[in-house]
Amino acid sequence: MADNPDQQKEDFFYPTAHYRGEFTPEHLAFNANLQEFAQRVSLLCGLETSGKIPPGDAYKQIKELWQQLKESKKNFIDRSTESHDR
Repeated sequence: MADNPDQQKEDFFYPTAHYRGEFTPEHLAFNANLQEFAQRVSLLCGLETSGKIPPGDAYKQIKELWQQLKESKKNFIDRSTESHDR
């Protein structure tokens, strides 16, 4: 069954790789967040390089994305490790 045009566009602009690590729901969720972080940082770098946004704005947005990723790690990876250690 063919994807609808909106889904094809979404897949083109925001490709995702299949997760191949040790499967846990936490690892899968963190991997999705990590891929989204990488895609958004790449987009921001392109916008800054082309002069569409100022360097300070790009830095601020990347810093915010980094904080979100750190929170994701804390919630998914660190808690998962703590529960396995008990």
